[in-house]
Amino acid sequence: MRFAFNCAALEQNFSHNHDIAVQHFHSRTDASGGAPISTWHDTMKLLTFSTLYPNSQQPNHGIFVETRLRYLIASGQVESRVVAPVPWFPLKGERFGHYGTLAKVPRRETRNGIDVTHPRYLVLPRVGMNVTPYTLAHAAKKEIGRILDGGYDFDAIDAHYFYPDGVAAVMLGKYFNKPVVITARGTDINLIPQFARPRQLILDAARDADGIITVCKALKDEMVGLGVSPDNITPLRNGVDLERFAPIDRAAARAAVGLAPGRFTLLSVGLLDPRKAHDLIIRALPQLPDVDLLIAGIGPEKNNLERLARELNVQDRVKLLGSVPQTELKTYYNAADTLVLASSREGWANVLLESMACGTPVVASNVWGTPEVVAAPAAGVLMPQRTPEGLVAALSELRANYPAHSATRRYAEDFGWQPTTQGQIDLFHSILARKAA
Repeated sequence: MRFAFNCAALEQNFSHNHDIAVQHFHSRTDASGGAPISTWHDTMKLLTFSTLYPNSQQPNHGIFVETRLRYLIASGQVESRVVAPVPWFPLKGERFGHYGTLAKVPRRETRNGIDVTHPRYLVLPRVGMNVTPYTLAHAAKKEIGRILDGGYDFDAIDAHYFYPDGVAAVMLGKYFNKPVVITARGTDINLIPQFARPRQLILDAARDADGIITVCKALKDEMVGLGVSPDNITPLRNGVDLERFAPIDRAAARAAVGLAPGRFTLLSVGLLDPRKAHDLIIRALPQLPDVDLLIAGIGPEKNNLERLARELNVQDRVKLLGSVPQTELKTYYNAADTLVLASSREGWANVLLESMACGTPVVASNVWGTPEVVAAPAAGVLMPQRTPEGLVAALSELRANYPAHSATRRYAEDFGWQPTTQGQIDLFHSILARKAA
């Protein structure tokens, strides 16, 4: 009962403060009493809001959000400030692991010329999933107010990840009287709605959002299945940085990362957790005696993966690389013969296009948006089943018809960022025009 009361209290607080904020907003008009000063500019001003954003302690965390924003700003038609909250934790000691790392994240930093702030929000044990949108919105409210008071009167909130971020963003949009666009990215739609309270909050936020972006058509279809109107959903896929991820001399790349000559090498990139299914790849190795595996990533499954490799007697063919910076991933993509993505759930997996942009084909599980990425022989092969045997079959098919690296690169070149960037600009323009009418 206490939990329910606290949630209601937070909700009531936002509703009351929203009325005050609206009064304040409508008082900020020009001398003629016309539209609010903040209505529109030649250059759109966005406030990007997401817990999925890189920081000095987690440089690869939510890198896909930062990359999309970088290209949006590079268009010259948009500027943005970023509010990227992190969970509050009081102590920075190494013994506290992930939480100690979060405590070291600075309150403010500049990344790629973009101003980023990291307010702290409370994550409550046991009830955290249900209450986090409220604590997240509460923590961000003061920081956004400071940004407004500093003279950055943004036109709209650009939120990433539907839960809890998008739900909190809609609360903040009502409070500050700003339109909100939410981008759905994967597990926020294909996993979290399995829980009743988050599902209802997602549906409420989807109804109140001014626009919704999905990173693949499969996520749009899933949202429509949940009861969201298709008219407010715009699929805009992620792109790939074709300059950062590009072919280099493959022999030199293999030598640089210490790969043995003549060994067919797989690369798996992603958080070491069960959803990414690095273990599935390890389980396939006994059937692939001439194949080695590199795994790039950190996470709670590290010890389990190492133990599994020993149990299957393939530990000499498995190398866990730890965290690999984006600037170094290109070398590994070029060194590998194939990228493998065995995930159980994906929205739009950027690693697939990053590998292809380096000329390296992929083998991937046939889930969610992945078939939209791996859609031609030059790209790679989808597993017939997401099992070790399915991986072996897909890899056999790929090796029998291995595409030219140049063909894989050409395929990736059709996935540059420009169409997505223009799609975002058009969507925000249409929303702002509708609001101004």
